[in-house]
Amino acid sequence: MQTWLRRKDIDRITVHEEGRRLVRTLSWPHLVALGIGAIVGTGIYTLVGVAANLAGPAVLLSFLVAGVVCACAALAYAEMATMMPAAGSAYTYSYAVLGEAIAWVVGWSLILEYSLVVSAVAVGWSGSVVEFLRGLGVALPQALIAGPHAGGVVNLPAVVIVFVVAGLLMLGTRESATLNAILVTVKVLALGVFVAIAMPHFDSANLHPFMPYGFVKSTGAGGVEHGVMAAAAIIFFAFYGFDAISTAAEEAKNPGRDLSIGIVGSMVGCTLIYLLVAVAAVGAMHFTAFAQSPAPLALIMRELGQGAAAKIVAGAAVVALPTVLLAFFYGQSRIFFVMSRDGLLPHRLSKVNPRSGTPTAVTLFTAVIVAALAGVASLDEIASLANAGTLAAFTAVAVCMLVLRRRDPNRPRTFRTPAAWIVGPAAIVGCIYLFISLKQQTQLWFLLWNVIGIVVYVVFGRRGSLLARGQHA
Repeated sequence: MQTWLRRKDIDRITVHEEGRRLVRTLSWPHLVALGIGAIVGTGIYTLVGVAANLAGPAVLLSFLVAGVVCACAALAYAEMATMMPAAGSAYTYSYAVLGEAIAWVVGWSLILEYSLVVSAVAVGWSGSVVEFLRGLGVALPQALIAGPHAGGVVNLPAVVIVFVVAGLLMLGTRESATLNAILVTVKVLALGVFVAIAMPHFDSANLHPFMPYGFVKSTGAGGVEHGVMAAAAIIFFAFYGFDAISTAAEEAKNPGRDLSIGIVGSMVGCTLIYLLVAVAAVGAMHFTAFAQSPAPLALIMRELGQGAAAKIVAGAAVVALPTVLLAFFYGQSRIFFVMSRDGLLPHRLSKVNPRSGTPTAVTLFTAVIVAALAGVASLDEIASLANAGTLAAFTAVAVCMLVLRRRDPNRPRTFRTPAAWIVGPAAIVGCIYLFISLKQQTQLWFLLWNVIGIVVYVVFGRRGSLLARGQHA
């Protein structure tokens, strides 16, 4: 058991061999844009309708619950990231605090989260592009715009966008982060257009009955689960993304300042954006009118007689969703990179290109895996499973924060989580409750994924670990 629980030395967490170090090129505006780019995406453009179908007008509470849980987790992330400014996010924190085996499970869960989110967003972006082109009179063949589950052969737009984003990241982190900041501005302005047009049409009658399906998760006709918490468990997909900022810790110019601003700032900003959009949506139109729509915001604009604004919102989704891809793809490649650098995955993947300062080999490896999944996957099947991986990572970070507060209370903390013994347990309990609120099938798939992960760890990772060889990871 001692080998399973061996830990990294926190004091040497940023020490790495030549050729496997990332370059510090990002400032706090890049990190805030990275966080907003990751958080504001598919969720707000599509999941407003899905969640309203589960909770009714009380979807406002669902957004609030998911936002509070994520905010508690974000505060824990900010403390851990500034204390350990190394790539790897929750995986790295768990390795230094809880031990190698738990770190592996967390890293394996992060691989699930990021891979599925990138695939889901790529599929969602493909659908937006197809609809946008169709509005311009350009029809793509069905065989090339959908996977086998939808009567096609391969979702080619989804595959293409994954490799385009991978190419951007291989060119350089700072360059891709700057482009990301520009695209983030575009989509925030588009959401501002929606709120400005929809809010004057607010009618309190649309909020009645406010909570038609109750607060706790309940199963209705046809086995469909409803309730505020059932919607919150799905909406959670629209809130996380700030954890991608913590994977950039090793590339932040001033991690002690920039990481806390990036994580907390993006989380607060996105919560306000989401609540404004949700209030405008359910107030302007009864939820039953847009609950089944794949593009609820554009539908509301059209129903309000704002066809031009609908096109702006739809067009912004096409432009903006690649920022989500970029942020999560970035996080995925860095998780692979750090696990490889630690020896838990093939060590040769962690080489850094001396010209671009990026891990090109692992980025290309990530692109192949994600593109293959995006080419044949269904958006509905993978969104909730990604939530399960994220909830596991969030729980681990909150636990790490509390363990270090007890084990090493005098260690310098550039950012200290306020009311840590309230915020930490709130994040843990909230994440566990949201996990319980997921579909049982999702929970079983997540369990299966981690059983496979444990087998991989026992067969390869445990023996390949640098710590197992007596080396500093």
